Amino acid sequence: MRSCALLLASSLALSACDRSAPEQVPDGVQQIALDDTGPPQARAFPSPDTSGAGWTVAANGQAILFSDPGADPWLTLACDLSEDPARFTIIRHAAALPGQSALFPFVGNGMRSRFLADATLGQTEDGGEWRWEAVLPVDDPQLDVFAGTRDLTATLPGRGMLEISSSRIPGQFLDWCRAGGEVAEPEEETEAEAESES
Repeated sequence: MRSCALLLASSLALSACDRSAPEQVPDGVQQIALDDTGPPQARAFPSPDTSGAGWTVAANGQAILFSDPGADPWLTLACDLSEDPARFTIIRHAAALPGQSALFPFVGNGMRSRFLADATLGQTEDGGEWRWEAVLPVDDPQLDVFAGTRDLTATLPGRGMLEISSSRIPGQFLDWCRAGGEVAEPEEETEAEAESES
């Protein structure tokens, strides 16, 4: 009986120790909950309304931009003529995180192309943005998806689908890049021309 009483007293003493004041955290040490660790949660974005969008030529003449008039672009096609062969870059201006990669499929002009896009920190007038970029030699046959005047769709997982109305501009820009910039640069499409092609 005495041993039971001693055991009970010891248990109570240990329980009292467990209820002692919380341990002090040294200065400069930050505590975080385990729930706050790990990679950020993926977020899906809706497809933008591109019904009023069109192509314009960038100020430097080395890229074309797909956007609503006067708005930031959703898609950029760029040509770097300093490389041999020239490099063709497809940029999807959508939220990206460092280290991410995704397949970026385009469908149109009688074919389907899937480009491997990586999250890349690009420079903008306002500083920088994390966006998706696929870079290929301009003679890559997958780029022929742009060589035509039919509608295109471009779907980036989690970032929605871009519906791109028929236009001659992407095909002309691709031809210009493949020719080393020696043919006339593409001109901006007028509204009347866009309507006649649809």
